[in-house]
Amino acid sequence: MARKILITSGKGGVGKTTVCANLGVRLANLGFRVLLVDTDIGLNNLDVVMGIENKIVFTLTDVIAGKCRPKQALVEDDRFPTLFVMPSAESTPDIQITAEKISDVLARLDQMFDYILIDCPAGIGNGFHRAAACAEEAIVVVTPHISSLRDASKVVAKLGNFHLLSINLVINRVRGDMLLSGEMISVEKIMEILDESILGVIPDDDALGALSTIGAFSFGTSGTRAFAILAENLQNGGRKIYDCTYRYRGMVGTIRRNLRRRV
Repeated sequence: MARKILITSGKGGVGKTTVCANLGVRLANLGFRVLLVDTDIGLNNLDVVMGIENKIVFTLTDVIAGKCRPKQALVEDDRFPTLFVMPSAESTPDIQITAEKISDVLARLDQMFDYILIDCPAGIGNGFHRAAACAEEAIVVVTPHISSLRDASKVVAKLGNFHLLSINLVINRVRGDMLLSGEMISVEKIMEILDESILGVIPDDDALGALSTIGAFSFGTSGTRAFAILAENLQNGGRKIYDCTYRYRGMVGTIRRNLRRRV
């Protein structure tokens, strides 16, 4: 039976879909069968981040409309044989999309996977409520900015209504140089503000961002190492946190900090 995990955020643009995709890749790399489901109907981006937009035949909404079986809407990732994507529609279909219908689709795929990661629309609108009702666990993606934290607090409060097994935070786009200089909100402060456990911290990684725009993945950047730790934490219940500051310590680190400020 698959663990159904909601990947959500209060604010758009915090990297929620990128987190969903990279976490799925890392779990698949550990040997687990993983399904990524895009429930952001009309504003779907998961297919682009995964680089499978040209392979789509059917979508989640086609399954709900009865145009195909759930398995027919799955797109296998050529690079990771245990990773599959169920894409969403590019426009709002003329059918009623409900939490019950999405849950039914996921239930029919439950035995095929170890993990089902549900990429949810940002915010607390109808799309959020539909997706959250289908999940058993939730990961809230935030960045170390007041606007993101304010919106995330509203999401965390709403998630309390869904009787989930767990709610965890992933802090994305953390700059180690700014943490050391006190110019960025610390991990400890974010945990205090949102009153939830930290499952992972992802550094601000230019290479990771550039690759995600073309549906590509790497295993050699600071960001991808952080995602590997995140996947292991999710599987094993660990709380190891990637240290975003280590590259900016000492003499060499000071040089890196000064160079980064000039860019």
